[in-house]
Amino acid sequence: MKTVTEISALRQQIKAWKQSGLTVAFVPTMGNLHQGHFSLIEKAKTLADKVVASIFVNPMQFGANEDLDSYPRTLEQDQQGLKALGTDLLFTPTPDIIYPKGLDAQSFVEVPGVSEGHCAGTRPDHFRGVSTVVCKLFNLVQPDIACFGEKDFQQLQVIRTMVEDLSMPIDIIGVSTKREESGLAKSSRNGYLTAQQQDVAKVLYACLQHSQKALQSGERDYSSIIQTAKNTLSKAGLKPDYFNICNKADLKEAKVDCKSFVILAAAFLGSVRLIDNIQVDIND
Repeated sequence: MKTVTEISALRQQIKAWKQSGLTVAFVPTMGNLHQGHFSLIEKAKTLADKVVASIFVNPMQFGANEDLDSYPRTLEQDQQGLKALGTDLLFTPTPDIIYPKGLDAQSFVEVPGVSEGHCAGTRPDHFRGVSTVVCKLFNLVQPDIACFGEKDFQQLQVIRTMVEDLSMPIDIIGVSTKREESGLAKSSRNGYLTAQQQDVAKVLYACLQHSQKALQSGERDYSSIIQTAKNTLSKAGLKPDYFNICNKADLKEAKVDCKSFVILAAAFLGSVRLIDNIQVDIND
């Protein structure tokens, strides 16, 4: 596996592959990789001739009081994992390379609708940072395919919408969430949890599963389902951020006749913010 930091070296390699008629799949990450990330690489390898990964801790998507400075940076370990999976190229730019004018002077991409509410409720500029950096990385890598985890479902829908709205010739592939045996979604931020907190954290997915069963059984009193879930989370020691039952396509509040749902949830456990979701399709 080749690792490059400069844009010129990245573009030179991509150009050579494209001139040879090879297809490229891309997996953008912020590093501190775990099995969830590696499953994206494994999926990408089945879809294209070459796989490019990036590691970039994007300052634009962090709020003023968030964990940018303390975000885990494990480049050597990440490189070993990516190499073992047969990743072809790793791009590791610095903030100065991605944002040479600085954040205040950087053009940005904003995706209306799906980037509003849910995670944006407590992180108002987060998805502007995500869509901007992903758009820029897409322009640099020029992939045919890009793989993203379904754990960050709102992010996935933001990127899908951006690609559609801006007519980017890229297939966006969602990859199923990888979980611990307890059901807890694998996340870089799980490393902040103690063993006891990890045991508590599994309640988030259990609440999603319980709500899924309620919808599948025909329950349509969404406010009651949501309140039950929030009460369960609070009783377990989690502080609910949101728990929303949505139409899967546009992430708006589900109507009574909805057939394709996603339940989006976030909760704090101490200082750690956990997110998760579950999809529910009703077949008559």
